[in-house]
Amino acid sequence: MLQTFRATLRGDSLEWKEEVGSNLRNDRPVQVLVTILEEEPAQETKGRGQRMAAALEKLAQTQAFAGIDPVLWQQDVRQDRELPGRDE
Repeated sequence: MLQTFRATLRGDSLEWKEEVGSNLRNDRPVQVLVTILEEEPAQETKGRGQRMAAALEKLAQTQAFAGIDPVLWQQDVRQDRELPGRDE
């Protein structure tokens, strides 16, 4: 059975991100397959929250949702089902 453990490859060494227990002992070689994970660029994720906050601020300033009654909107959007034994 294949097991998966998270690690970081630095040069020719693996730094384990979690406890591997007795699965990997130092006294015997273990065959592994290494998959390089693609990481999201840091600048793309860094500005995402700021862009979202700016968009929400713009919506608030224009009062885009001023004509919507939140209670009626929620009732319209929700799709409640009848609960068993609660016909009243």
